[in-house]
Amino acid sequence: MLMRFASIGSGSRGNGTLVQAGNTLLMVDCGFALKETEQRLLRLGIEPGQLRAVLVTHEHGDHCNGVRVLANRYGLPVYMTAGTARARQLLDVEKVVTIDSHNAFTIEDIDIQPVAVPHDAAEPVQYVFNWAGRRLGVLTDIGAITPFVREHYSSCDALLLESNHCVDMLARSAYPPSLKLRVGGRFGHLSNAQAAGLLDEIETERLQHLVIAHLSEKNNTLERVQASLAETLQNIGNVLYACQEEGFDWLTIS
Repeated sequence: MLMRFASIGSGSRGNGTLVQAGNTLLMVDCGFALKETEQRLLRLGIEPGQLRAVLVTHEHGDHCNGVRVLANRYGLPVYMTAGTARARQLLDVEKVVTIDSHNAFTIEDIDIQPVAVPHDAAEPVQYVFNWAGRRLGVLTDIGAITPFVREHYSSCDALLLESNHCVDMLARSAYPPSLKLRVGGRFGHLSNAQAAGLLDEIETERLQHLVIAHLSEKNNTLERVQASLAETLQNIGNVLYACQEEGFDWLTIS
């Protein structure tokens, strides 16, 4: 029995994260069409019928466009907040389980703590997964680091963390001013500097794996992320960078 996680894709064109512990396999978000989701799952050795549930973080299309069709096709329950459940893309999900953004819940072998985050969505959350003393944190699509977030993402054994944009690249980009404010604002996405700041502020001694995710293809580069995080990452062992097309392969938490 083990705990592991992987991604079928990470970025503004679609997201999906797999979490497996004991005999339970969960999917966090699904922003891809059904056929593409099935193909990406197969690349990781997974058939959709092996999934036990889908968890949704929020209603933006890159995280939920594929949820309804996937869940209804395979009879999967979908866990999300009441605010997220009211989104147009999710109204026809057949098996909805409404969660409270502050109360932990359990799906079979895995205990799950939702974490309310500042983002421009109705009732967004991120998640921390617990199994057999191991902790996996998934944290993307957040515009500002709150004390609540610091508390819940300290002392993880593995962490999937957004480092969306470089502030200078975003400022010089062709985005209209309103979009620049949205992406870079308190309810947008984490910059490279903010991601580094969080890692400096939380307990990271237990981290076996750090995956930097949700990099903007227009307002960031791998080189800029690595430069921003270089000093912070000196004491962290296995650091990976998720990509839009391939996500990342299975990582086991020992």
